[in-house]
Amino acid sequence: MDQTGPIPHPHGGSLRARLTVPVLAFGGTLMAVMQTVVVPLLPDLPRLTGASAATVSWMVTASLLSGAVLTPVLGRAGDMYGKRRVLMTALGLMTLGSVVCALSDDIGVLIAARALSGAASAVVPLSISILRDELPPERTGGAVALMSSTLGIGAALGVPLAALIVQYADWHTMFWVTSALGAVGVTSVWWAVRESPVRELGRFDVTGALGLAVGLVCLLLGVSQGGQWGWGSPAIVALFVGAVVVLGLWWWQQLRAERPLVDLKLVARPRVGLSHVAALLTGFAFYANSLVTAQLVQAPEATGYGLGLSIVDTGLVLLPGGFIMLLFSPVSARISAARGPRVTLAIGAAVIALGYAVRIVDSRDLWMIMLGAAVVGTGTTLAYSALPTLILRAVPVTQTASANGVNVLMRTIGQALSSAAVAAVLVHHTSPVEGTPLPTLHGYLLAFAMAGAVALAACAAALTIPGDPVPDGTRRARGRTRGARDEAMEGA
Repeated sequence: MDQTGPIPHPHGGSLRARLTVPVLAFGGTLMAVMQTVVVPLLPDLPRLTGASAATVSWMVTASLLSGAVLTPVLGRAGDMYGKRRVLMTALGLMTLGSVVCALSDDIGVLIAARALSGAASAVVPLSISILRDELPPERTGGAVALMSSTLGIGAALGVPLAALIVQYADWHTMFWVTSALGAVGVTSVWWAVRESPVRELGRFDVTGALGLAVGLVCLLLGVSQGGQWGWGSPAIVALFVGAVVVLGLWWWQQLRAERPLVDLKLVARPRVGLSHVAALLTGFAFYANSLVTAQLVQAPEATGYGLGLSIVDTGLVLLPGGFIMLLFSPVSARISAARGPRVTLAIGAAVIALGYAVRIVDSRDLWMIMLGAAVVGTGTTLAYSALPTLILRAVPVTQTASANGVNVLMRTIGQALSSAAVAAVLVHHTSPVEGTPLPTLHGYLLAFAMAGAVALAACAAALTIPGDPVPDGTRRARGRTRGARDEAMEGA
């Protein structure tokens, strides 16, 4: 079935229909919270589990890898088998992973559970696709912008929430809290969101899904572990070679599949392909802010620039950025409606670069650090809100979830590359402080400059995306307006 417009909701203006957008936004916020709550726990996990720090880091890596693999796969499954059904599955896997973490002290079980939770990365692209199916066009832009901003809101809420729980309660309590929130999310989607009848018929591309999974795991594992294992080590080289070979074969298979997991012919269109390039660059630029800000403000005062803040205080420093993203999401929708989403994306990337310029000017005073981080967050809101709108306007209605899933995947790859690049810069610019090697302020400023340059590249990529074609009706209306104006001027 191929529907091209919103489907009338069976409940009309009922409470369920009115709560569709808030429920989906809650799911997106919860997903971002789940990605960040483990961060304050990482320093204590070696002591709590008896595992090494390198092993504990897999609590983050496992979620990153599974999320990257499952986002496009679940997006495609949503287009074929029902977006609400797959959305509930993703939230359910996230909740199950949280419950397992709450019940276990074994690091192997905890890592496996975090991999389950990575399925939540598909929540936002699936929700955006549901919004396209359910809402009239005049409401879709604002709802999509709000949905995109939940990533920043959840990330800003996750760190201080987890830090407070870890500081004042047993660490398992944090996972019980997220389990309860996950159960609320699944129940809310079941109650308030109806299943869309928009489907793409055919058989699911299992071969394509397995090929993409293996290729992405090789690529992202190499990127995320290169600094620790050594970029020239046999394991890292083998992973990158494997990624090139597997993804090359996967590309060949996708071009020949009757119902491919990713429609590469669609990706080859400039409006889609350039949007994915801009997503990768924006993900890189945005993530450096989150990585560097937390490290910088927690650095000891003996460094000459650090503020020596606790993890709780650090979370509170980052918290205003989440609320700024919430406030600016309607602004993004209005700019996209007036000028087009590619202009919004370009403005957002330019604002991100401006934020890093602020960070370079002053990264010693707390208020300037917060100002710079807030400017970067504002630009991220504009950019991340515009990206799904670009995809929605460029792909068929039956491929919105899978196409947005690929776009989110590109952001994830950008974030992984950002993490590796920032770590490489900081490792090469250290100075001993009380016997411990710590990054220098110059290293942080170089990281800001690198992220700002990538943001400008994202701005350039956005400006090369072809604009929306002018519909015939709009062209005729403009012609009538121009003719009426000319007649009025002649009469005068």
